[in-house]
Amino acid sequence: MKLSTRSIHQSGKNCLFIILFCLVIGVVFGEVATPSAVLSPEDAVQMALTQASVYQQARFNEKIAAEDLKQARAAFLPRVAAPVSVISNSAAHNGETPDQVSFIGANALHDYQGCVTISGEIDIAGRLRATLSRARALLKAAKAGTEAARRAFVEATQEAYFNLALAVAKRQFAEQNLASAKEFEHITQLLFGGREIAEVDLERARLQGRTRVDELEQSRAAEAAAVEGLRVFLGTDSTFPIQVKDLLSCLPNEGEIASFSADSIARHPELARLEAERIAAGQDLRIARADRRPQLSYAVSGGAETDALNQASIKEHTGTLTTVNFSLPIFDGSMTKSKERQARLRLQAAASVQSQTRRELSQQFFTARSQVLSARERILNAQNGLVDAEKNYRVSIARYKAGEAPVLEVTDAQSTLTAQKMALFQAIADYQVGLARLKQGTAP
Repeated sequence: MKLSTRSIHQSGKNCLFIILFCLVIGVVFGEVATPSAVLSPEDAVQMALTQASVYQQARFNEKIAAEDLKQARAAFLPRVAAPVSVISNSAAHNGETPDQVSFIGANALHDYQGCVTISGEIDIAGRLRATLSRARALLKAAKAGTEAARRAFVEATQEAYFNLALAVAKRQFAEQNLASAKEFEHITQLLFGGREIAEVDLERARLQGRTRVDELEQSRAAEAAAVEGLRVFLGTDSTFPIQVKDLLSCLPNEGEIASFSADSIARHPELARLEAERIAAGQDLRIARADRRPQLSYAVSGGAETDALNQASIKEHTGTLTTVNFSLPIFDGSMTKSKERQARLRLQAAASVQSQTRRELSQQFFTARSQVLSARERILNAQNGLVDAEKNYRVSIARYKAGEAPVLEVTDAQSTLTAQKMALFQAIADYQVGLARLKQGTAP
């Protein structure tokens, strides 16, 4: 069957249309399926906690402490071993019989040993029990340290997050200010062209625009630095886009500060960690004292020790051997006394650090609480001031267009509006950072 040229062209057009339609649909649905999502503070914290950090190191320390506890428990159990040895001795040089050996400590020319030995220590001095208690305390300290590290890391991540949110808000407002300055410069240019104002007013409008350009460039640099600061916690590279929440959506909620109390400082994980370390230091003192007391150990062996590998000899020399060792420390150059004094000093140092940390946590709580309360009042004041500043700016522009106000009134109104807007952004960021410190500084 032969196809006409017209049919071939028509079929080609249809195929091309189908391909273009599929591409358009793919692009549209591809754009819909991968929106630019806003990263919330909670999402940022979850991403940060999975990265290599001080918090992850604390988790490893916790696992190490758990293994130490297993080893301390295993010390109470008997140890089972199956040593196998072969001793070959030489005959005595002037021996009267061939079975006389050179080394008197050996039993024969050939000594074959094969047995199963059960050995252990009877804790009459309390050293094993003190070691077990110490391991438990250190595991508790490691768990509390992990929680303390997590809280500190979450606080630092949230602070970096809101620093970026503040930088973004400043950059966006700087762009708006620049656009307003350019528009004002254009209005001034028209008025100057109509010979309604002096040339000095035009120069002031241009200077105002240059000032806004400088502010915009500074805000862009600050935003770039804040982005990289947050990336350190998130563990992302420059190809991962970061879009944070608008600061104006992070205004204070009613009654959220009242839920924080100074009484909860006593349950802070850092204090729990130091208390556990103080208990561990007390157990170190017990271990040092136990080293100066008698020690008792045992070993039970069952097997054979023979001079020939034949059935009769092995059967004859098969049996059990029980050994009990009692050791009484007499003199060690005052080493154990020095260890005891060292452990007592560690105990005193731990108590001192615990007391100091309690005062520092209390100071941090009241400082953060004051910051949050102050920031809340600043937000209310800045919101009211912003309404007045926006109204003042609109009136100044209208008066300037009508020839009723000088150019200085407009530039002053714009500077006042900028100051009020920046004060609002800064107050919101300070409030959120202080709130994060309150959350992490008090127990749930």
